[in-house]
Amino acid sequence: MDDLESGALDSEGEGNLIAAAQQIARALASKRELTDEERKALVHLRAQLSTFTLDSEKKKKNIEEGASREEHLDVIHEKIMRWENDQSMIWDLGQDEAYQYLDAVDETRKLIERLENSHSDMSVEKDEMLRNAHDVLQTAMVRLEEEFKHMLLQNRRSIEPEHTSFRSSEEDAAEVGSMISSSFDDSLRRDSFNRISEESIIDLVHPEILPDLRCIANLMCSSGYEHECSQAYVNLRRDALDECLFIVEMEKHCIEDVLRMEWATLNFKIKKWVRAIRVFVRVYLASERWLSDQIFGEASLNLSCFIEASKAAILQLLNFGEAISIGSKEPEKLFCFLEMYEVMSKLSPDIDDLFPDEAGSFIRTQYHELQQRLGKCIRMTFLEFKKAIASNASATAFPGGGVHHLTRYVMNYMKNLIDYGETLELLLSDHGKEGSNSFCHETNSPVEDEQSGVSGCGFPKLAPHFHGISSVLESNLDEKSNLYKDAGLQHIFLMNNVHYMAEKVKNSELRLIFGDDWIRKHNGKFQQHALSYERSTWSSILSFLREEGLHSSGSGSVSQTLLRERLKNFSLAFEEVYRAQTAWVIPDVQLREDLRISTSLKIVQAYRTFVGRHNGHLSDRHIKYTADDLENYILDLFEGSPKSLPNPYRR
Repeated sequence: MDDLESGALDSEGEGNLIAAAQQIARALASKRELTDEERKALVHLRAQLSTFTLDSEKKKKNIEEGASREEHLDVIHEKIMRWENDQSMIWDLGQDEAYQYLDAVDETRKLIERLENSHSDMSVEKDEMLRNAHDVLQTAMVRLEEEFKHMLLQNRRSIEPEHTSFRSSEEDAAEVGSMISSSFDDSLRRDSFNRISEESIIDLVHPEILPDLRCIANLMCSSGYEHECSQAYVNLRRDALDECLFIVEMEKHCIEDVLRMEWATLNFKIKKWVRAIRVFVRVYLASERWLSDQIFGEASLNLSCFIEASKAAILQLLNFGEAISIGSKEPEKLFCFLEMYEVMSKLSPDIDDLFPDEAGSFIRTQYHELQQRLGKCIRMTFLEFKKAIASNASATAFPGGGVHHLTRYVMNYMKNLIDYGETLELLLSDHGKEGSNSFCHETNSPVEDEQSGVSGCGFPKLAPHFHGISSVLESNLDEKSNLYKDAGLQHIFLMNNVHYMAEKVKNSELRLIFGDDWIRKHNGKFQQHALSYERSTWSSILSFLREEGLHSSGSGSVSQTLLRERLKNFSLAFEEVYRAQTAWVIPDVQLREDLRISTSLKIVQAYRTFVGRHNGHLSDRHIKYTADDLENYILDLFEGSPKSLPNPYRR
């Protein structure tokens, strides 16, 4: 009994020990009366028996489970290795085969988890089994990676180039609409991004294969092979996005190539770039982000795969913009810069949504820095435009005194800039001082500003700049007018050009910037030039029709010799004007008619009165032209085609 109490139980085997202990327990229990010591010994013995029994059963179970797991691993191994000798792609043989394979791989993963979490003392056997299981899993992962790549590649959907070829910007919106696919399975989510509408998403792979791709991705990631899975995805999708750039006709150019391009070529490529980045971001990148979301779910792996796959393509687009931003700043490039800046502004929220958080910060930073550089280009080019007007010198007078090319260019340039009014206001708002000095002399007080409509115009911050440009243009035109030797032609030139400016403002949205007061002021300017033309051209000719000096001081009779001399000189002077001014040009039909009528009223009426008053002293041979002749000849003026009057006198 002392030995039982001390627990020092030695036996040849656990089985014999347990059997002997059970017999002792039964013998003690059969006694009708037990002493206290015997009763304590019996309780202790039963506790010992219970412990020995549990340990024995546990060891037996471990042995049985070890054998069961090993058999299970052998079965899985056989299923997986069967495909290693088959060159066929599993998913090509149907869903049943594919899901049986996935089940076998998943069972391997779970077996490894159980082995790693078990506390069996069979460490040697467990380690060996774990190594075997990991070998089986690695073999399966290599196969799944190949299946994953094969499915992504074979099920990729391509947009035919003829559906996305470069066309004018007016067709862009309709074109993007034609690219939209409606074949997505409605059960798949499309609302991953706030700013990307469903209509922008297209199927980059056949949608029916997405659940299988997601199953493979989930299994590889949960098995610890997310790097291999993501790398396979990134490599394939990076190539696919390169093809998307090819579809939108965005070629790869180094900065040096872009800087060497002729303007016509560069202009065309910039327009293609504007369209390409819009389609690429709104359609391809949005669809690519949606695809990675469907395959990898909401995990961070989704975003990292998308960024790595798209980085090279988006940087290629940004590199072209970078080359443009460091190039020359000729005025004709301003509209291209504005187009690039505005499309980037519109896409900026999309970029922020597509490339969020720290992971997307590099792309976001590159994008927004390029946008800022383009804004600086716009400011610099706008100032270069103003300088170019001021420095536009002419060595010879503009033929015929018509509307100068510079006037047409500048006014149409400003008219077209109105389409970018909001952008220009934003970019020039902190740079208004450049145009303010030229503007002040036209609107000298707040009251005058209010009357002119400038303070209430559509683009109040842009108005000083445009007024400054028009002032520089007028100064340049004044200088060009000095190239004419004929004072009348100087005024015709200025009249034509100021009239063109006033009409261009009045009949376009430039009116919102310049205001009605500016228009009235310039209407007065060109009308004053018309009056100055009449004085400089016709005053000397009308002097031949004066009455002063025709009458003799003694008798008061008309000197016929002097009368005939004056009439002859009038005809010669008129012929000279006719020969010169038929070559002059007034392009505007109404302005031309108005000046002809005004001239005719003065000249023809004075001539008719003069000839009528002295008709008794003149014969037909002295009257070379009738009043009606003069009226008809005046209608030939300002057509831009030099003519000469017929020489014979009327008989």
